[in-house]
Formats: sequence, structure tokens, C-alpha cells
Amino acid sequence: MKRAFVTGHPIAQSRSPLIHGHWLAEHGLDGIYERLDVAPAAFESFLRGLPGSGYAGGNVTIPHKEAAFRLVDRLTPRAKRIGAVNTLIVEPDGGLRGDNTDALGFVAHLVQSLHARRGPDWSPSGLSGVTLLGAGGAARAITVGLLEAGASRIRVLNRNLDRAQALAEIEPGRIEPLPWESLPSRLPETDLLVNTTSLGMVGNDPLVLDLSRLPSTAIVADIVYAPLETRLLADARRAGLATVDGLGMLLHQAVPGFEAWFGVRPTVTDRLRDVVVADLTAKSAR
Repeated sequence: MKRAFVTGHPIAQSRSPLIHGHWLAEHGLDGIYERLDVAPAAFESFLRGLPGSGYAGGNVTIPHKEAAFRLVDRLTPRAKRIGAVNTLIVEPDGGLRGDNTDALGFVAHLVQSLHARRGPDWSPSGLSGVTLLGAGGAARAITVGLLEAGASRIRVLNRNLDRAQALAEIEPGRIEPLPWESLPSRLPETDLLVNTTSLGMVGNDPLVLDLSRLPSTAIVADIVYAPLETRLLADARRAGLATVDGLGMLLHQAVPGFEAWFGVRPTVTDRLRDVVVADLTAKSAR
């Protein structure tokens, strides 16, 4: 039996077991994917014990992504650029390889969503006016993903300009750090607006913007998936703009890890999405 996990602290809220459990059942695989709550003080010891533990690897979430980046034996080029690890793979020689699949997850969902709306020829390589809100770990991953997909210019706006400037060091010629207050003047030249902040998440203040400044062809994406439709996405939908929710990123980022641990490349389907949406709905109704 192959075994994998997701670890964080706390970890009870993770939907990853639901996603991977669905794929294990769908493909008839003899495997287990489980939650492991590991406190920060115990994380290094946990990581060192993975080889020989019976686990093929696992996912890493808050607050361990940066610690995993520092502690693994090998990093993928993508993880090196992002500076964080969300996927661990125990290699045949006993070493630990760290990857970051959030970049792939965001781009895969973006492409899938826009193919349905704008046809199979749509690609992020045509994006020259990306406006990214926030400069945390998710913003770094999405920036790297969009750069790898061919986006030519990304503007990063953050309330703390120093953090935006640090993110811009990934590729200074294609990333422009800007203060949050400059957002209204940047909207008219935006073809993709991405919220990577926690604004709009259940329990937090909504992100309220004057979207009338955006071009009619603009795309609005939000990585928040609880609620599934944030105030930002609802406003964009009412304005007739293309919208991309945050759930697809969560689903698509899980694909490479599952393939590495269980030997089968799964597919993100409407059925899987319905399973996770039903869980989100049930939890929000409590």
C-alpha cells in the first residue's frame, strides 16, 4: 500500500485528503492519503524521519512551506524560484525532493477556465498587463507560474512595498513593484487581475474595487475559495467580466504530487469539483 500525507499546523481544515481520496477510489488504487498535524518545533525531526517511514511523500502547508524549502535535499528549479515547498517526494536513494506545484495549479486552472470561455487557442503568453494584489507566498508562486507560461509583464501591488520589491527580484525586468494606492490608475491597463490576499475570505473584510476601470476583456481571478464566489468575483461577474475562482488552483496543484506518489496522473473533473464544493457548502452551513 502506498502512503502519502498533508502536514501543517493546524491541519483539520485541509481538503487535500478529500481530493486525493477521490482519485484513489476513482483509479482503484491501494493507497492512503492522510492528515498529519506537526507543530513547527517538531517539523525538522518529522522531515528527517520520512525516508524509511513508508510514505512516498506528501504535501506541506502553512506554516511549514519555507522550512521544507530549507530542509529538503534537492529542490526543483521552480521551487528554488518561489522560495517555498508544498510537495515532498521521497526519492529511491532516500533523499527528499521539494517541489512547488501552486504555480502549475494556478496556471492550469486559468487555462482551463479561459479555454471554456475564449477557445482552445487562449494562452497566458498573450498577457502583458497582469496586476497581482499581494506579495506573499501564493503571489510568488503565481508570479513564477505566469512568467513560465509566457506573461510578459506583471505588476505587484502590496500595502508593504518592501515585500513587493522583494518579490520583483525573481525577475526584475518583467516584474514591477508598486504601492497599493496606485491600483486605480493601473486597472485600465490590466488584462488579468489576481487577488492573492486574504481579503474576501470568510471572516475577513471583502475586497471592494471599482471594476468599471477595467477593460471589458479583462479577467478577474481570486485564489480565495471559501466562499467560492467572493465579493470581488461577484462584482466582476455582474460587470460581464470573465472570472476564475480559487478552487481550481487547489485541485490542479494536487495533480503532480498524486502522480509522483501513486504512479497515475489524475484528471481534475467536474465530478471532483462537485465533491469538494459539496464539502465546502456543508461546512459553511454549520
